[in-house]
Amino acid sequence: MSARIHVREGEAGRVWVFAVDLAGAELEAFTRRNGSWPLREALGAEALDPARVEVFAVSDLEGVGLARYLQEGHGIAPGDLQGLRERLDAQTGTVMVLASRAFEGREQTLTPRAPLRLLASLSEERTPVTFASLPSEAAVGTVAPAPASRPARGRWGWAGVLIIVVAAILLALLAALVAR
Repeated sequence: MSARIHVREGEAGRVWVFAVDLAGAELEAFTRRNGSWPLREALGAEALDPARVEVFAVSDLEGVGLARYLQEGHGIAPGDLQGLRERLDAQTGTVMVLASRAFEGREQTLTPRAPLRLLASLSEERTPVTFASLPSEAAVGTVAPAPASRPARGRWGWAGVLIIVVAAILLALLAALVAR
């Protein structure tokens, strides 16, 4: 039985790494989208953004390694890679890396099957948000209320009013000339 992966609605900060046990023409057919998409079907995903799916040969990471790529390229905390680093760096062949944003914010349960094998489920490192005091004395105090604003005029503002007045005067002069 393969692992079931529950992706929550709006999930963020997760990264899944899969081995893709295919090569050559089979891999090309597996990743190609023409009406159907075998990769999405093997993942068991309802929604999957193809622009957010990374499928590549581990040999492309020569000199870097898969673990370091995940750490530096996806922001995985070094501690989360503890115990996995050796196995990830020993991986050969093709891998698929999916960040949670690939699922378009939709809740779904993935049921990956061959040729996919789950290698790791990781969390992106997040810097905690802090709200420190501003360093300037000018920042201390309260914010004055906004001044009362006048109702907004139409798009034309004073120019529109002036055009209407000039047009009225010209019409009055024209009416006076016609009446003579």
